[in-house]
Amino acid sequence: MATVLVRKLWQYGAVLFVTVSLNFLLPRLMPGDPLALLAGEDAALLPAETRAEILRRHGLDQPLWRQYVRYLSDLMRVDWGYSYQQKRPIGDILRERLPWTVLLTGASLLLSTALGGLFGVLTAWRRGQASDIGILAFFIFLQSLPAFWVGMIFIAVFAVQLGWLPTFGAQTPWRQLTGWARVADILKHLVLPVATLTLVSVPGTFIITRYSMLSVLREDYILVARAKGLTERALMFRHAIRNALLPVATVFMLNLGFVVSGATVVETVFSYPGLGRLLYEAVLNRDYPVLQAAFLLITISVIAGNILADLVYPVLDPRVRRG
Repeated sequence: MATVLVRKLWQYGAVLFVTVSLNFLLPRLMPGDPLALLAGEDAALLPAETRAEILRRHGLDQPLWRQYVRYLSDLMRVDWGYSYQQKRPIGDILRERLPWTVLLTGASLLLSTALGGLFGVLTAWRRGQASDIGILAFFIFLQSLPAFWVGMIFIAVFAVQLGWLPTFGAQTPWRQLTGWARVADILKHLVLPVATLTLVSVPGTFIITRYSMLSVLREDYILVARAKGLTERALMFRHAIRNALLPVATVFMLNLGFVVSGATVVETVFSYPGLGRLLYEAVLNRDYPVLQAAFLLITISVIAGNILADLVYPVLDPRVRRG
């Protein structure tokens, strides 16, 4: 087991190295003048001495390999760079945006996993019945809905028409709230984005759970347990669910890695100040340093999620340890 884990860590390390290298190279291989990013669109009008000074200050006059070494050195010091559009260190921007994304996507992941798992187990247990077919058709319908459309419908109905919930943001900007009043305000702003993200992501968990449960119910040990006279309740909870939820647990742990990446479409629709919204703003403003830092952070979180799955799955399934 230790040997396998070490080998996987080497593989993930290689993936991280390649990702970091591509993250460094892609902005430099793109067409265009880097001075336009650093000094604005009027950079071509600057005197030659000023242009050379700007390039020297940011190390862009150095050979590519020196820039790469400097880039790696900055990463080792957890220096994410500087946003020339926002005129701020990128680390400060990420620290502001990341908690909101984790709150939004984390809550949605927990809800979608719980609801999808519950309905998946119940419909598989009643396979072939009218309720099974109806719920399956409903979740397939939900899977076809685009996230931006669901979000806009929620805003139109619950925010504009009924006035129950706010239309945008994570907090009310003109109110200085503290304590439980601030918590209630944050939760109120969280309802519609979480509902939208959950609604479009729960069908995936439901389908995985349902077909995993159907596969388990066809196993011989289920037939033997039923022949021994076990009650349906004991058969379901002691034997079927424990084995059927293994793939669901794996998918959940892998999805944890994507919690950091946020939900760009949902955050954009609701103007939610998370990492997904930051990516959208960086693309519009051509803020390449912010895009680099965000992509690298997403890569690290995905690799961490895969490592967690590799560590936890043998605990959940002893057959992996024996294998």
